[in-house]
Amino acid sequence: MTPFVEALLDAVDLCPGHQILDLAAGTGYVARAAAARVGPTGHVVAADLNEAMLKVAAAKAPRMYPDIEFTAAPADRLPLPDTAFDTVLCQQGVQFFPDLGAALAEVARVLRPGGRFAATAWTAWDRSPYFAAQQGVLAEHGGPAVGASFEAAFSCSADRLTTALTAAGFHDVAARDVTFGITLPPLDGYARGHLSALPWGQAIEAAGGPGALTRAAEGIVTALSGHTDPDGTATVPFSSTLVTAVR
Repeated sequence: MTPFVEALLDAVDLCPGHQILDLAAGTGYVARAAAARVGPTGHVVAADLNEAMLKVAAAKAPRMYPDIEFTAAPADRLPLPDTAFDTVLCQQGVQFFPDLGAALAEVARVLRPGGRFAATAWTAWDRSPYFAAQQGVLAEHGGPAVGASFEAAFSCSADRLTTALTAAGFHDVAARDVTFGITLPPLDGYARGHLSALPWGQAIEAAGGPGALTRAAEGIVTALSGHTDPDGTATVPFSSTLVTAVR
């Protein structure tokens, strides 16, 4: 995620002292990177619905920037004051909001006038070979429901995001694709480990046992054979939509 996080932060030109909200913060990667940019005079709030992820984020918070506040809350009901933030960031979260419009209305509420919003969301799965390989094995080993759930994670297109932001009252809305070549660890181990950490892989294992998950992982390795280096690593392009807007 590193190059995508850097692109996200670069898009909003953070400065020392800025007040930042990391929405759908997960384990806090963006919050920590933003804290390093706004410095000890700034403030970062990391909000996520998943309290277990926030506990990991709190444990990883760097001591030199202690001013990261962790808040468990859904994106469409934030327990935060109006016009409190200079910037709201959301890395790979918008596609999972049950009500995108309501979440962006909350973003508009907590941003000061002239404040900036930036988010990333994966482009269509067939734009990234690794995701295309995952989709193929999930459809084969997980069945239609698992395949449909996977594809929903790629449902937040640039048009959908820009339309929703405009409806929420934002202006200067812009979207562009960013693509980076990412080198994955040796696929023989990585593909199964990553799949086992995802809900779709867990569904395959629950239905067919460890053997089904192993076969699915082997299918990913085979599908990416053309991208695999002699040491087993694989360098593949990943593509995200990066959207920005001004309150």
